[in-house]
Amino acid sequence: RRGFLIGDEALALPKRPDKIVIVGGGYIAVEFACFFHGYGSEVHLVFRAEEPLRGFDEDVRTHLHQLLKAKGIHVHAGHSPESITDAGRNKLLFKTKQGASLTVDNVMFATGRKPNSADLGLEQVGVKVDARSGKILVDEYSKTSVDSIYAIGDVTDRMNLTPVALMEGVAMSKTLFGGVKTRPDHDNVPSAVFSQPPIGSCGLTEADAAVKYGSVDVYISKFKPLKHTMPTGRGDQEQVLMKLLAVSDGFAEAGRVVGVHMVAADAGEMVQGLGIAMKAGATKTHFDGTVGVHPTSAEEWCTMRTKARTTTAADVNSARARL
Repeated sequence: RRGFLIGDEALALPKRPDKIVIVGGGYIAVEFACFFHGYGSEVHLVFRAEEPLRGFDEDVRTHLHQLLKAKGIHVHAGHSPESITDAGRNKLLFKTKQGASLTVDNVMFATGRKPNSADLGLEQVGVKVDARSGKILVDEYSKTSVDSIYAIGDVTDRMNLTPVALMEGVAMSKTLFGGVKTRPDHDNVPSAVFSQPPIGSCGLTEADAAVKYGSVDVYISKFKPLKHTMPTGRGDQEQVLMKLLAVSDGFAEAGRVVGVHMVAADAGEMVQGLGIAMKAGATKTHFDGTVGVHPTSAEEWCTMRTKARTTTAADVNSARARL
């Protein structure tokens, strides 16, 4: 396996690779691509889709894709690995089915992980496990098919984030030991991708929000951060995207903010506060009525007055039918 890496090994390399291929389009792949690029490696990011970060809001995906390329990361979208062979002199020759040929120091695979549930004897005691993915099947209270056995965290493949596993554990302990049956709440969980610049997200994507609520109003702002109006040379690499989704008038819960998404420095810090507001049921009127802190990027959440578009469930269903 000389030259081959997964995320654990990539953090313990004895030397920086001059040139590296990272296979995968998820958040681990994107984060490591930015990590190695920041240290001066020539980075080639290879994934099968047209955009990185499947499952994230489409505007976020396309915006980050553009910024990765602006930074100088070589993005091979729509490519699948074909072969990896020894190129001699401690190098690897990596080829894709689409014709890319790269001689590199390392190839890192960040294509996802399966729950490590095999060989635990779960089936023998009656715990049901998904045969394809390996995830342990649980009910709304994290109970497995055996009354005395519960499972939380990534092994259940619900929302694979460390703070979510902690929240699931708290809910389970209340159910088992607190006398209050408590479901883990996976709605409006704020999260971040630590790309450069990072992503912050909370709530639903535009498509999912439109389908769930019938129609959403979309507010988008793109701008250069104030410090990069100075000649830093990185203005094109640090363009901010902010996007807010609110339920349209005439639909149940009209005005409620049901999705916020951003690509911006300190996005993780911003989205934590926004997550609290969304948990409290904040509306677009609440956002508009809040005084912004100037000069910050965060104040933009309070000044997005012009609607970019309205997206309905019919729009989404029609677009999906054409795929």
